[in-house]
Amino acid sequence: MKDPHEVILRPRITERTAALSYGDENQARQRLLNAARKESKRTGKIVQPDSVSDHDLIRKYTFEVATDANKIEIKAAVEAIYNAGRKRDDAITVTNVRTIKVLGKKKRRGVRTTGYQPDRKKAIVTLAAGQILEDYGV
Repeated sequence: MKDPHEVILRPRITERTAALSYGDENQARQRLLNAARKESKRTGKIVQPDSVSDHDLIRKYTFEVATDANKIEIKAAVEAIYNAGRKRDDAITVTNVRTIKVLGKKKRRGVRTTGYQPDRKKAIVTLAAGQILEDYGV
């Protein structure tokens, strides 16, 4: 197995990724509403959904990863890095990993010379509901 710090290079922090790391209250509210509707159909009683709390939010974090890393290695690396020194009850669990391959842009160096920036790969990691990475950098 590869070293987790060779797979995860650095967190990718932008305005959009910072907003994803805080969780989306609208999605959490819709998920609670759907669960309440399902419960109402099952029992026949009208069930009101609870208010959205921090335990209902699903947070997504974006990392820059090695270009040859796959989703299984990324999941294992994130769990290994952020679960180091934690108890099993407090462990972070990754539920989903999405990857994006970003091709390098063409750049000019003077009048005649052109070159390319290096290719890179990003990964959007989704944690289980209610979990948070404290030392992500946001």
